[in-house]
Amino acid sequence: MTAKDFNKYANHPLQAFEWGQFREKTGVKVVREKDFQLTIHKIPHIPWTIGYLPKGNLPDKKLIEELKKIGKENKCIFIQLEPNIQQISNFKFQISNLDFRPSFHPLFTKYTFQLDLTKSEDELLKNMHPKTRYNIKVAQKHGVKVVEDNSDKAFKTYLKLTNETTKRQGFYAHTQAYHKKMWQELGIKNQESRIKNKNHDSKFLLHDSNRLTAHLLLGKYKTEVLVAWILFTFKNTLYYPYGASSEQHRETMASNLIMWEAIRFGKKLGLKKFDMWGALGPNPDPKDPWYGFHKFKQGYGAELVELIGSYDLVINPILYELYKIGDKLRWFLLRLK
Repeated sequence: MTAKDFNKYANHPLQAFEWGQFREKTGVKVVREKDFQLTIHKIPHIPWTIGYLPKGNLPDKKLIEELKKIGKENKCIFIQLEPNIQQISNFKFQISNLDFRPSFHPLFTKYTFQLDLTKSEDELLKNMHPKTRYNIKVAQKHGVKVVEDNSDKAFKTYLKLTNETTKRQGFYAHTQAYHKKMWQELGIKNQESRIKNKNHDSKFLLHDSNRLTAHLLLGKYKTEVLVAWILFTFKNTLYYPYGASSEQHRETMASNLIMWEAIRFGKKLGLKKFDMWGALGPNPDPKDPWYGFHKFKQGYGAELVELIGSYDLVINPILYELYKIGDKLRWFLLRLK
């Protein structure tokens, strides 16, 4: 099956053909069927594996039987599914008749922020929190500039800032090797850039919306790069999966401006929606380490969208219970470091 044909059924970057190609380059086994893409992950030191089906369609009994067969063939203890399906009122996803269990360790949040890019810039600004609008103006007054730069030099800057950010905030992130492979496979070349930065109002170049591509935005203050974001474009949606920032010149509010320019970037491409790749729930705990990031996204007037959640399809029940214990112990030890 060609990438174009496969992507007709995909509704998220993590189900795109190009994403599967990238994951194969990182040494992960990828299983593709007509309407889904599954990755198989080895567990160190033992012969069993874990399957992962992120952001797929709504599961049914036919899919479950297919996944069970794949799971047994690949010695999966379980397969985790995180459907890209919105939870709507009067709908309850039934898991009892599908042999699912709620995931003990979800990889994606159950919520995300989504912004309607079909609205005018004036309307988008009006819907923002007043403090967010103010911070955008602060960045503009400081002379912060945001450009799309997909060069090797810009990507090295992104890696440097990513390393700084993870150390400063103390969270776990993908390795530099992972990011490099991702960029090699998905990064759009500068000559393909969809907007021309010299003239901010110039028309963007035509592109294939069925192809997953990554773009690098830089927020610059004088000679320094303060913020670097990687954005995905797929189908009619813009995504914000990766971002990094410097500790320097925080008074310039460069992060606020790069978000606004990312929104404008999506509009210039004619995209309909901006998915901000995760959020806390409707009543977030101020003590949650992600609370600040949640509030930052919320300030742009996006809608908080609830998904149906994460579920485990258990293939080997005994090993599944043992793995749960081991996983809890592993994270306990990591937090002690």
